[in-house]
Amino acid sequence: MSTATMTAPVGGKSDGRIGLRANLRHIGALVRRYTMQIRYEPFAMFDALAMPIVFALLFTYVFGGAMTGGNRSEYVNYFIPGLMAMGGLNIAMSIGIGVNDDFSKGVMDRFRTMPIARSSVLIAKLIVESGRMLVSTIILLIMGFIMGFELETGPLELLAAVALSVVFGSSLTWIFMLLGMSLSTPQAVSGMGFLVMMPLQFGSSIFAPTATMPGWLRSFTEYNPLSRLADAARALTSGHGAVAEPVMVTLGWAVALTVVIAPLAVRRFRNKTS
Repeated sequence: MSTATMTAPVGGKSDGRIGLRANLRHIGALVRRYTMQIRYEPFAMFDALAMPIVFALLFTYVFGGAMTGGNRSEYVNYFIPGLMAMGGLNIAMSIGIGVNDDFSKGVMDRFRTMPIARSSVLIAKLIVESGRMLVSTIILLIMGFIMGFELETGPLELLAAVALSVVFGSSLTWIFMLLGMSLSTPQAVSGMGFLVMMPLQFGSSIFAPTATMPGWLRSFTEYNPLSRLADAARALTSGHGAVAEPVMVTLGWAVALTVVIAPLAVRRFRNKTS
């Protein structure tokens, strides 16, 4: 991507503000840039392609038999929709590490010299990473169908479950981009990310039903957004259980996280690149 693409004044405001058309054009150019990075660095797709396969095999064949009395096919139908909820969280953490690394390598210093809206850099990264989440979810579902996952509803419900997972995962990226810009090293981002991820993942209904959990932990899982997303995905793919309530709660979490965290992330980015 050439510097001219990013600095062309067409669509900009005469007072220095970036017009909507120019802003969209800059976002498109940055999306192409980030996509080309993935093309020339295939390892950047490793987590999106390999992790769903690893998790599906690991939890199904190591824990699935014990949790369902040897009936692994039953666990696959329970676990695969839950894993859809976890995929976005894993990819979101890698985004925070990448943002931190971009600052340490001076990539963001180049953007600072260009007349572009600071939000366009983060929005473009959000779009590309949402695409990675979609690819990861598709890989997971393919693996699930190979392992015996049964869709008891229809393609529209499955599409809704996938879209809900990507929307919620995208809202989490704002948290980790903010962490990536606030902490000093990629290792610090990774460590803080795991502190966030572990309670959310394992204190949820992703891996096992919450009925046998102690009361205090069960109360936490009820408010855990990953539990609500996992419940929504299971209801959409199995046709059993309430759909509207967990879907609306999940969307509410996604909107709330975006509304609260996105402005903080953009402000932090402006401060670091001013």
